[in-house]
Amino acid sequence: GYIGSADDIRKIALGVDPAGTPILLRDVATVSVGPEMRRGLAEWNGEGETVGGIVVVRHGAGTLQVIEDVKARLADVAPSLPAGVNVEVAYDRSALIQRTVDSLGISLFQQLLIVALVCLLFLFHVRSALVAVIALPVGILCAFIVMTAQGLNVNIMSLGGIAVAIGTMVDAAIVMVENAHKHLARDHGRRPHWQVVAEATREVGPTLFFALLVITVSFLPIFALEAQEGRLFKPLAFTKTYAMAAAAILAVTTVPVLVGYWVRGRMRPLDRHPVSRLLTWLYRPLLDAVLRRRGVVLAVAALGLAVTAVPFARLGSEFMPNLWEGDLLYMPTTLPGISITKAGEILQQTDRILRTFPEVEHVFGKIGRADTATDPAPLSMIETTIQLKPRDAWRPGMTPERLTQEMDAAIRVPGLTNAWTMPIKTRIDMLSTGIRTDVGIKIAGPDLGELERLGQEIEAVVRELPGTASAYAERVMGGNYLDFTIDRDAIARYGLTVRNVQEVIQTAIGGTNVTTTVEGLERYPVNLRYSRELRDDLPALRGVLVPTPAGPQIPLGRLARIDYVVGPPSIKSEGARPNAWVYIDLDETDVGGYVDAARNAVRERVALPPGYTVYFSGQYEYLQRAERRLALVIPLTLLLIAGIIYVSRKSVTETLLVLAGVPFALTGSVWLLYVLDYNLSIAVWVGVVALAGLYAETAVVLLLYLDVSVREHRERGLLVDRAALGRAIRDGTVQRVRPILMTIATDVMGLLPIMWSTGAGADVMKRIAAPLVGGVLTSGLVVLVLFPVVYYLWKVRELSEPSAGEREGVPLA
Repeated sequence: GYIGSADDIRKIALGVDPAGTPILLRDVATVSVGPEMRRGLAEWNGEGETVGGIVVVRHGAGTLQVIEDVKARLADVAPSLPAGVNVEVAYDRSALIQRTVDSLGISLFQQLLIVALVCLLFLFHVRSALVAVIALPVGILCAFIVMTAQGLNVNIMSLGGIAVAIGTMVDAAIVMVENAHKHLARDHGRRPHWQVVAEATREVGPTLFFALLVITVSFLPIFALEAQEGRLFKPLAFTKTYAMAAAAILAVTTVPVLVGYWVRGRMRPLDRHPVSRLLTWLYRPLLDAVLRRRGVVLAVAALGLAVTAVPFARLGSEFMPNLWEGDLLYMPTTLPGISITKAGEILQQTDRILRTFPEVEHVFGKIGRADTATDPAPLSMIETTIQLKPRDAWRPGMTPERLTQEMDAAIRVPGLTNAWTMPIKTRIDMLSTGIRTDVGIKIAGPDLGELERLGQEIEAVVRELPGTASAYAERVMGGNYLDFTIDRDAIARYGLTVRNVQEVIQTAIGGTNVTTTVEGLERYPVNLRYSRELRDDLPALRGVLVPTPAGPQIPLGRLARIDYVVGPPSIKSEGARPNAWVYIDLDETDVGGYVDAARNAVRERVALPPGYTVYFSGQYEYLQRAERRLALVIPLTLLLIAGIIYVSRKSVTETLLVLAGVPFALTGSVWLLYVLDYNLSIAVWVGVVALAGLYAETAVVLLLYLDVSVREHRERGLLVDRAALGRAIRDGTVQRVRPILMTIATDVMGLLPIMWSTGAGADVMKRIAAPLVGGVLTSGLVVLVLFPVVYYLWKVRELSEPSAGEREGVPLA
């Protein structure tokens, strides 16, 4: 039967003595109930040890739903717990998810309201504004339907795609409605209403469709991202693409029909529309001046582009801005070889200090590994999850950065190297590269002792660099061991094998699980080994008897040499080469700049022996991978955009005109990033990619207006000299300044709620929106100021020699 108690084990018979008396296990061994060898412990609020557990979400499952289900199940279990046993939630990710979704949801509502007001202000016609704005809810609804079918969850990135697209979604509808206004006002009711609407739609419809297709294609580089950055930004790219695709279809199908039904009655001519009159009054003198001073305009544009190189060179670089999760993770490191008792003391001491901060809700600390194969942490590794109170319960003026600095200053334990991060970020980093800090240095080579020496040398170098908060090199050789060197000649004389001797060593010192007790649903191992006082005594170990095949038992000291040695507590390996890692925690966000400085310092001050290599990891590794990918995909995407523009305009020159303006449009992005002190990151590059598509759309629409105006002037026989060409360009631009400024205003104003938001997830979305806001402003200048000048210089070649008046510099009239 099953073993039911320790007495059952004590009464196990091992044999009989010469007198026939049974020899029981209790006669030769001490049987006691005790714990297995401890490899870790958990602590709660500095009050003492506790038992902790984690919930692992299955791949593809909704995190928020799983958390809600777990909470419901815990509530069901609570009444059945023994007296005095409580289940406390140490970390809850649902609060972060809910805060993020709520924050972005508020921004989305503000964006919708602002875009609607801008349309109403510019069009000065309620039903026309409704036609333009109706593309927003319908397009967003279509995007959500496709999201649901695809299985995408509602999160910061999927909602972020909608947020980035909102201003752009109405651009096509705005141009369509405004063009219908212009045609209806010019017709004065002489022709049937639907005929005029159809003519206005045919004039701009194809170009608008291709322009929106350009915006959609411009996000292809985001789909090409891989690994962590791909998983992060692809939901944004998907939702923006779905929203823009819906807007494109609505612009050429539903919007013209709504224009036919709703845009009726007497339309105000442009010269009687208050907004149009104001815009014309402001813009006409400016346009006349730039067309007369074409050389000056080109020189200023070139100078502006050249000067922008200065702030661009000063921008730092990082993989991603830190998303403030609302909680902290304290991950200090101790030296190897620490005892479980001392580790518990340090853990309780640090938890008690952290709990004293008024911003802290509770603290859950863990040192070493849990009883699971998914947590291979050594005793030198501490993980303390600090759940913070809501921001409105913090001390006035307290920020996450200041709170972290105060906590770091409060915990100064000898032998403990502090590192501060956040729970989700750390899990992602450790799963991706193993490095749990912002930057890590991996040293590869054949000898572990040399790796430790190099690691400590590099630690001393980087610790002195500006921007280093802390640095810690893993002690590769910090473990204490009993080393048994078996004498093969000696064991051969007694007919023993290496395995025979090692089995005795394993049983005596390491212990062997010989069986398992079954107690209801629980299983406990029965372990056989020498008592602690014998395991720690070298003379006693040398006297351990090893049975031989012939019968005699030989002391272990005659078969092997036993020594205390220092060796590796664990061995890391990458690329089939042993590694030593240096963890570096930063107090700045310019990861790329810091790594460049650290690489130069290590190269100059650390001499690497032959066969040893050093490479940087952590966030820098993600950054390098993403930049290499984007450097390949972005040029290919520009070629694809060029192909779409060419199919739309049927002109290589016009295609080159549009693409040539992209660098000038990006100057505003660079300057705004510099003013806001934002680093270049993957989030910023997402915004830059989106800006390129927006600029191309606006430029293609203006190109259409200019071509129409020049063609009308030519057909009426007015295009006779350069002055006439200038008048044609002026008419085509001035009369269409309202829709162009409307699209710019909706794009910029639609993004402002993101720029002033402060909730969870705002830091990431601001980095996406910033290059769009700055770039849309300068792209407006490029389209309305620089583009007419370049277009004039191109079209003037089609005319004959200039007239006398033009040669004398007569102003355009």
